[in-house]
Amino acid sequence: MMNHADKNRVLVAMSGGVDSSVAAILLQRDGYDVSGITMCISAESAGGGKKCCSPEDITDARKVCRDLGIEHHVLSMSGEMEKQVIGPFVDEYLKGRTPNPCILCNEHIKFRALVDSLAASGMDLLATGHYAKIAYEGGVPALARPNDRTKDQTYFLYSVDRARLGKVLFPLGDLTKDEVRKIAAEAGLKVSEKSESQDVCFWPEGGGAAFFESRGIEPVPGDIVSVSGEILGRHEGIFNYTIGQRRGLGISAPAPLYVISIDPETNTVVAGEERHLFSDRLTAKPVNFLPGETGGRADGKIRYAHGPESCEFSLSGDVLEVRFDEPQKSVTPGQSVVLYRDDVVIGGGIIDNASLTE
Repeated sequence: MMNHADKNRVLVAMSGGVDSSVAAILLQRDGYDVSGITMCISAESAGGGKKCCSPEDITDARKVCRDLGIEHHVLSMSGEMEKQVIGPFVDEYLKGRTPNPCILCNEHIKFRALVDSLAASGMDLLATGHYAKIAYEGGVPALARPNDRTKDQTYFLYSVDRARLGKVLFPLGDLTKDEVRKIAAEAGLKVSEKSESQDVCFWPEGGGAAFFESRGIEPVPGDIVSVSGEILGRHEGIFNYTIGQRRGLGISAPAPLYVISIDPETNTVVAGEERHLFSDRLTAKPVNFLPGETGGRADGKIRYAHGPESCEFSLSGDVLEVRFDEPQKSVTPGQSVVLYRDDVVIGGGIIDNASLTE
Protein backbone atom coordinates (compact mmCIF):
# COMPACT_ATOMS: atom_id res chain seq x y z
CA MET A 1 0.00 0.00 0.00
CA MET A 2 1.36 3.39 -0.96
CA ASN A 3 2.04 5.68 1.96
CA HIS A 4 0.34 9.04 1.45
CA ALA A 5 2.05 10.73 4.36
CA ASP A 6 0.55 14.15 3.66
CA LYS A 7 -2.88 12.80 2.76
CA ASN A 8 -4.09 10.77 5.69
CA ARG A 9 -7.86 11.39 5.69
CA VAL A 10 -9.50 8.48 3.88
CA LEU A 11 -13.13 7.95 2.98
CA VAL A 12 -13.94 4.23 2.72
CA ALA A 13 -16.85 3.15 0.52
CA MET A 14 -18.54 0.58 2.75
CA SER A 15 -21.15 -1.85 1.48
CA GLY A 16 -21.71 -3.69 4.74
CA GLY A 17 -19.67 -6.63 3.47
CA VAL A 18 -16.44 -8.16 4.67
CA ASP A 19 -14.16 -6.66 1.99
CA SER A 20 -14.89 -2.99 2.61
CA SER A 21 -14.95 -3.59 6.35
CA VAL A 22 -11.44 -5.06 6.30
CA ALA A 23 -10.27 -2.22 4.04
CA ALA A 24 -11.31 0.19 6.80
CA ILE A 25 -9.56 -1.92 9.46
CA LEU A 26 -6.28 -2.04 7.53
CA LEU A 27 -6.27 1.70 6.84
CA GLN A 28 -6.97 2.48 10.48
CA ARG A 29 -4.13 0.19 11.54
CA ASP A 30 -1.82 2.01 9.12
CA GLY A 31 -2.57 5.28 10.88
CA TYR A 32 -5.03 6.84 8.47
CA ASP A 33 -7.89 9.03 9.68
CA VAL A 34 -10.79 6.92 8.39
CA SER A 35 -14.48 7.63 7.79
CA GLY A 36 -17.03 5.32 6.16
CA ILE A 37 -19.70 6.05 3.59
CA THR A 38 -22.45 3.82 2.22
CA MET A 39 -24.11 4.68 -1.07
CA CYS A 40 -27.66 3.67 -1.86
CA ILE A 41 -30.13 3.86 -4.69
CA SER A 42 -33.89 3.69 -4.19
CA ALA A 43 -35.91 0.72 -5.33
CA GLU A 44 -38.15 3.09 -7.29
CA SER A 45 -35.28 4.41 -9.38
CA ALA A 46 -34.31 0.86 -10.20
CA GLY A 47 -37.68 -0.04 -11.69
CA GLY A 48 -38.80 -1.98 -8.65
CA GLY A 49 -35.57 -3.89 -8.41
CA LYS A 50 -33.38 -4.63 -5.44
CA LYS A 51 -31.61 -1.89 -3.56
CA CYS A 52 -27.86 -1.79 -3.85
CA CYS A 53 -27.74 -1.63 -0.08
CA SER A 54 -30.46 -3.30 1.91
CA PRO A 55 -31.37 -2.04 5.39
CA GLU A 56 -29.31 -4.97 6.71
CA ASP A 57 -26.29 -3.85 4.69
CA ILE A 58 -26.54 -0.31 6.00
CA THR A 59 -26.89 -1.61 9.54
CA ASP A 60 -23.85 -3.86 9.09
CA ALA A 61 -21.74 -1.00 7.71
CA ARG A 62 -22.83 1.30 10.53
CA LYS A 63 -22.03 -1.34 13.16
CA VAL A 64 -18.54 -1.94 11.71
CA CYS A 65 -17.87 1.80 11.81
CA ARG A 66 -19.12 1.97 15.38
CA ASP A 67 -16.88 -0.94 16.37
CA LEU A 68 -13.92 0.81 14.77
CA GLY A 69 -14.80 4.15 16.33
CA ILE A 70 -15.14 5.97 13.01
CA GLU A 71 -17.85 8.11 11.47
CA HIS A 72 -20.40 6.58 9.13
CA HIS A 73 -22.42 8.39 6.49
CA VAL A 74 -25.19 7.26 4.13
CA LEU A 75 -25.43 8.93 0.73
CA SER A 76 -28.39 8.61 -1.62
CA MET A 77 -27.26 8.29 -5.24
CA SER A 78 -30.60 7.41 -6.84
CA GLY A 79 -30.58 10.31 -9.29
CA GLU A 80 -27.04 9.66 -10.47
CA MET A 81 -27.65 5.92 -10.72
CA GLU A 82 -30.66 6.49 -12.94
CA LYS A 83 -28.84 8.99 -15.14
CA GLN A 84 -25.41 7.38 -15.40
CA VAL A 85 -26.08 3.66 -15.03
CA ILE A 86 -29.67 2.44 -15.25
CA GLY A 87 -30.82 4.69 -18.10
CA PRO A 88 -27.84 3.85 -20.34
CA PHE A 89 -28.22 0.18 -19.38
CA VAL A 90 -31.81 0.18 -20.65
CA ASP A 91 -30.89 2.07 -23.82
CA GLU A 92 -28.17 -0.44 -24.66
CA TYR A 93 -30.45 -3.44 -24.17
CA LEU A 94 -33.06 -1.90 -26.47
CA LYS A 95 -30.32 -1.59 -29.11
CA GLY A 96 -29.72 -5.33 -28.95
CA ARG A 97 -26.53 -5.01 -26.91
CA THR A 98 -25.57 -6.49 -23.52
CA PRO A 99 -24.10 -3.77 -21.29
CA ASN A 100 -22.16 -4.21 -18.07
CA PRO A 101 -23.71 -1.88 -15.47
CA CYS A 102 -21.02 -2.57 -12.85
CA ILE A 103 -18.42 -0.90 -15.09
CA LEU A 104 -20.62 2.17 -15.50
CA CYS A 105 -21.32 2.26 -11.76
CA ASN A 106 -17.64 2.13 -10.87
CA GLU A 107 -16.73 4.82 -13.38
CA HIS A 108 -19.53 7.30 -12.73
CA ILE A 109 -20.77 6.61 -9.20
CA LYS A 110 -18.17 5.01 -6.96
CA PHE A 111 -15.08 6.65 -8.37
CA ARG A 112 -16.26 9.82 -10.09
CA ALA A 113 -18.92 11.08 -7.70
CA LEU A 114 -17.13 10.02 -4.52
CA VAL A 115 -13.63 11.11 -5.56
CA ASP A 116 -14.96 14.46 -6.75
CA SER A 117 -16.67 14.97 -3.39
CA LEU A 118 -13.53 14.37 -1.30
CA ALA A 119 -12.44 17.98 -0.95
CA ALA A 120 -15.92 19.19 0.01
CA SER A 121 -16.15 16.47 2.68
CA GLY A 122 -12.72 17.30 4.09
CA MET A 123 -11.17 14.00 2.94
CA ASP A 124 -8.03 13.36 0.91
CA LEU A 125 -8.38 9.85 -0.51
CA LEU A 126 -11.02 7.26 -1.36
CA ALA A 127 -10.60 3.58 -0.52
CA THR A 128 -12.71 0.58 -1.52
CA GLY A 129 -12.74 -3.15 -0.90
CA HIS A 130 -12.03 -4.03 -4.52
CA TYR A 131 -9.37 -6.62 -5.25
CA ALA A 132 -6.95 -4.55 -7.32
CA LYS A 133 -3.71 -2.62 -7.01
CA ILE A 134 -2.42 0.75 -8.13
CA ALA A 135 0.78 0.71 -10.18
CA TYR A 136 2.58 3.70 -11.66
CA GLU A 137 3.51 3.56 -15.34
CA GLY A 138 5.71 6.51 -16.28
CA GLY A 139 4.43 8.36 -13.25
CA VAL A 140 0.80 7.78 -14.27
CA PRO A 141 -1.46 5.73 -11.97
CA ALA A 142 -2.66 2.48 -13.50
CA LEU A 143 -4.63 -0.53 -12.38
CA ALA A 144 -2.78 -3.76 -11.66
CA ARG A 145 -4.04 -7.24 -10.89
CA PRO A 146 -4.23 -8.29 -7.21
CA ASN A 147 -2.53 -11.23 -5.53
CA ASP A 148 -5.81 -13.16 -5.39
CA ARG A 149 -6.45 -13.75 -9.10
CA THR A 150 -9.73 -15.52 -8.36
CA LYS A 151 -11.10 -12.22 -7.00
CA ASP A 152 -9.47 -9.91 -9.56
CA GLN A 153 -11.85 -6.98 -10.18
CA THR A 154 -9.71 -4.89 -12.51
CA TYR A 155 -11.98 -5.77 -15.44
CA PHE A 156 -14.77 -3.76 -13.80
CA LEU A 157 -12.47 -0.81 -13.06
CA TYR A 158 -10.66 -0.22 -16.36
CA SER A 159 -12.76 2.86 -17.30
CA VAL A 160 -11.89 4.86 -14.15
CA ASP A 161 -9.77 7.79 -15.35
CA ARG A 162 -6.15 8.24 -14.30
CA ALA A 163 -6.59 11.48 -12.36
CA ARG A 164 -9.10 9.86 -10.05
CA LEU A 165 -7.07 6.67 -9.71
CA GLY A 166 -4.34 8.82 -8.17
CA LYS A 167 -6.69 9.53 -5.26
CA VAL A 168 -7.68 5.90 -4.67
CA LEU A 169 -6.42 3.19 -2.32
CA PHE A 170 -7.07 -0.55 -2.67
CA PRO A 171 -6.02 -2.00 0.70
CA LEU A 172 -6.89 -5.60 -0.26
CA GLY A 173 -4.58 -5.84 -3.28
CA ASP A 174 -2.00 -7.98 -1.51
CA LEU A 175 -4.48 -10.26 0.27
CA THR A 176 -6.50 -13.33 -0.56
CA LYS A 177 -10.18 -13.61 0.25
CA ASP A 178 -9.43 -16.16 2.97
CA GLU A 179 -6.94 -13.76 4.57
CA VAL A 180 -9.53 -10.99 4.47
CA ARG A 181 -12.11 -13.15 6.21
CA LYS A 182 -9.53 -14.14 8.83
CA ILE A 183 -8.73 -10.50 9.60
CA ALA A 184 -12.44 -9.75 10.00
CA ALA A 185 -12.94 -12.76 12.27
CA GLU A 186 -9.95 -11.85 14.44
CA ALA A 187 -11.37 -8.34 14.76
CA GLY A 188 -14.64 -9.81 16.00
CA LEU A 189 -16.71 -8.56 13.05
CA LYS A 190 -19.90 -10.49 12.44
CA VAL A 191 -19.60 -9.80 8.69
CA SER A 192 -16.55 -12.09 8.52
CA GLU A 193 -18.70 -14.92 7.10
CA LYS A 194 -21.23 -12.78 5.26
CA SER A 195 -22.00 -14.12 1.79
CA GLU A 196 -21.38 -12.08 -1.33
CA SER A 197 -23.96 -10.86 -3.80
CA GLN A 198 -23.06 -11.57 -7.43
CA ASP A 199 -26.19 -10.03 -8.94
CA VAL A 200 -26.73 -6.66 -10.59
CA CYS A 201 -27.92 -4.52 -7.70
CA PHE A 202 -31.06 -3.17 -9.40
CA TRP A 203 -32.11 -6.39 -11.14
CA PRO A 204 -35.45 -7.68 -9.76
CA GLU A 205 -36.07 -11.25 -8.73
CA GLY A 206 -38.30 -11.72 -11.79
CA GLY A 207 -35.38 -11.15 -14.16
CA GLY A 208 -35.09 -9.02 -17.28
CA ALA A 209 -38.71 -9.18 -18.41
CA ALA A 210 -39.91 -7.97 -15.00
CA PHE A 211 -37.35 -5.17 -14.99
CA PHE A 212 -38.39 -3.77 -18.37
CA GLU A 213 -42.09 -4.23 -17.60
CA SER A 214 -41.66 -2.22 -14.40
CA ARG A 215 -40.35 0.65 -16.54
CA GLY A 216 -43.31 0.52 -18.90
CA ILE A 217 -41.36 -1.11 -21.73
CA GLU A 218 -43.36 -3.77 -23.52
CA PRO A 219 -41.65 -6.51 -25.53
CA VAL A 220 -42.10 -6.34 -29.30
CA PRO A 221 -42.20 -9.85 -30.76
CA GLY A 222 -40.28 -10.55 -33.95
CA ASP A 223 -38.65 -13.21 -36.04
CA ILE A 224 -35.80 -15.54 -35.12
CA VAL A 225 -33.90 -16.15 -38.35
CA SER A 226 -31.01 -18.35 -39.42
CA VAL A 227 -27.66 -16.96 -40.56
CA SER A 228 -28.96 -17.33 -44.13
CA GLY A 229 -32.16 -15.41 -43.37
CA GLU A 230 -34.61 -18.30 -43.05
CA ILE A 231 -37.37 -17.72 -40.47
CA LEU A 232 -36.98 -20.28 -37.68
CA GLY A 233 -39.42 -19.01 -35.06
CA ARG A 234 -40.53 -16.00 -33.03
CA HIS A 235 -38.89 -14.13 -30.20
CA GLU A 236 -40.51 -12.26 -27.30
CA GLY A 237 -38.61 -8.98 -27.47
CA ILE A 238 -34.91 -8.51 -28.26
CA PHE A 239 -34.07 -7.40 -24.72
CA ASN A 240 -34.73 -10.97 -23.57
CA TYR A 241 -31.77 -12.31 -25.58
CA THR A 242 -27.99 -12.04 -25.57
CA ILE A 243 -25.14 -13.35 -27.72
CA GLY A 244 -24.36 -17.01 -27.01
CA GLN A 245 -27.74 -17.75 -25.43
CA ARG A 246 -28.97 -21.28 -26.10
CA ARG A 247 -31.96 -21.81 -23.84
CA GLY A 248 -35.32 -20.20 -24.37
CA LEU A 249 -35.24 -20.01 -28.18
CA GLY A 250 -38.10 -22.47 -28.60
CA ILE A 251 -36.71 -23.86 -31.85
CA SER A 252 -36.35 -27.50 -32.84
CA ALA A 253 -33.28 -28.15 -34.96
CA PRO A 254 -30.91 -31.06 -35.77
CA ALA A 255 -28.05 -29.24 -33.97
CA PRO A 256 -28.19 -26.93 -30.95
CA LEU A 257 -28.81 -23.30 -31.90
CA TYR A 258 -27.45 -20.18 -30.22
CA VAL A 259 -28.10 -16.47 -30.48
CA ILE A 260 -25.47 -15.23 -32.94
CA SER A 261 -26.52 -11.61 -33.31
CA ILE A 262 -29.39 -9.21 -32.62
CA ASP A 263 -30.64 -6.62 -35.13
CA PRO A 264 -32.77 -3.91 -33.49
CA GLU A 265 -33.53 -2.21 -36.82
CA THR A 266 -35.33 -5.28 -38.18
CA ASN A 267 -36.28 -6.55 -34.70
CA THR A 268 -34.78 -9.94 -35.45
CA VAL A 269 -32.70 -12.42 -33.50
CA VAL A 270 -30.21 -14.39 -35.58
CA ALA A 271 -29.63 -18.00 -34.49
CA GLY A 272 -26.89 -20.33 -35.64
CA GLU A 273 -24.67 -23.22 -34.67
CA GLU A 274 -21.91 -22.95 -32.10
CA ARG A 275 -19.28 -22.48 -34.82
CA HIS A 276 -20.96 -19.21 -35.78
CA LEU A 277 -20.22 -17.75 -32.33
CA PHE A 278 -16.47 -17.46 -32.87
CA SER A 279 -14.68 -14.29 -33.92
CA ASP A 280 -11.09 -13.15 -33.77
CA ARG A 281 -11.49 -9.41 -34.44
CA LEU A 282 -13.38 -6.67 -32.67
CA THR A 283 -13.65 -2.93 -32.48
CA ALA A 284 -14.45 -1.03 -29.29
CA LYS A 285 -15.36 2.53 -28.32
CA PRO A 286 -15.21 4.68 -26.30
CA VAL A 287 -11.89 3.74 -24.73
CA ASN A 288 -9.73 4.52 -21.71
CA PHE A 289 -5.98 3.94 -22.18
CA LEU A 290 -2.70 4.77 -20.53
CA PRO A 291 -1.07 7.80 -22.18
CA GLY A 292 1.27 6.86 -25.02
CA GLU A 293 -0.37 3.54 -25.83
CA THR A 294 -1.14 3.24 -29.53
CA GLY A 295 -0.82 -0.48 -30.22
CA GLY A 296 1.16 -3.67 -29.82
CA ARG A 297 0.83 -7.01 -28.08
CA ALA A 298 -1.36 -7.55 -25.02
CA ASP A 299 -3.61 -10.04 -23.27
CA GLY A 300 -7.31 -9.28 -23.68
CA LYS A 301 -10.41 -10.19 -21.68
CA ILE A 302 -13.78 -9.96 -23.42
CA ARG A 303 -15.78 -10.46 -20.21
CA TYR A 304 -15.10 -10.87 -16.50
CA ALA A 305 -15.27 -14.69 -16.40
CA HIS A 306 -12.82 -15.07 -19.27
CA GLY A 307 -9.11 -15.70 -19.13
CA PRO A 308 -6.87 -13.11 -20.79
CA GLU A 309 -6.06 -14.20 -24.37
CA SER A 310 -3.10 -13.13 -26.50
CA CYS A 311 -3.90 -10.45 -29.03
CA GLU A 312 -2.64 -7.57 -31.16
CA PHE A 313 -4.25 -4.16 -30.79
CA SER A 314 -4.16 -0.75 -32.39
CA LEU A 315 -5.63 2.47 -31.08
CA SER A 316 -6.77 5.30 -33.34
CA GLY A 317 -8.37 8.19 -31.51
CA ASP A 318 -11.34 6.79 -29.60
CA VAL A 319 -11.53 3.54 -31.56
CA LEU A 320 -9.77 0.34 -30.49
CA GLU A 321 -9.17 -2.57 -32.85
CA VAL A 322 -8.21 -5.96 -31.40
CA ARG A 323 -7.24 -9.13 -33.22
CA PHE A 324 -6.89 -12.28 -31.12
CA ASP A 325 -4.38 -14.98 -31.94
CA GLU A 326 -7.18 -17.54 -31.61
CA PRO A 327 -10.92 -17.05 -32.29
CA GLN A 328 -12.94 -16.24 -29.18
CA LYS A 329 -16.46 -17.44 -28.39
CA SER A 330 -19.40 -15.07 -27.93
CA VAL A 331 -17.71 -11.69 -28.26
CA THR A 332 -20.65 -9.54 -27.20
CA PRO A 333 -21.37 -5.91 -28.19
CA GLY A 334 -22.01 -3.83 -25.08
CA GLN A 335 -19.56 -5.79 -22.96
CA SER A 336 -16.01 -4.50 -22.54
CA VAL A 337 -12.65 -5.70 -23.76
CA VAL A 338 -9.85 -4.99 -21.28
CA LEU A 339 -6.18 -5.26 -22.23
CA TYR A 340 -3.34 -6.26 -19.89
CA ARG A 341 0.44 -6.21 -20.17
CA ASP A 342 2.54 -7.66 -17.34
CA ASP A 343 -0.55 -7.69 -15.09
CA VAL A 344 -1.14 -3.96 -15.59
CA VAL A 345 -4.32 -2.70 -17.25
CA ILE A 346 -3.17 -0.65 -20.22
CA GLY A 347 -6.71 0.15 -21.35
CA GLY A 348 -10.00 -1.05 -22.69
CA GLY A 349 -13.25 -0.10 -24.35
CA ILE A 350 -16.87 -1.10 -24.95
CA ILE A 351 -17.16 -3.73 -27.69
CA ASP A 352 -18.92 -2.33 -30.74
CA ASN A 353 -18.77 -5.26 -33.15
CA ALA A 354 -16.93 -8.51 -33.81
CA SER A 355 -16.07 -10.56 -36.89
CA LEU A 356 -14.12 -13.60 -38.03
CA THR A 357 -11.19 -13.30 -40.42
CA GLU A 358 -12.09 -14.93 -43.73
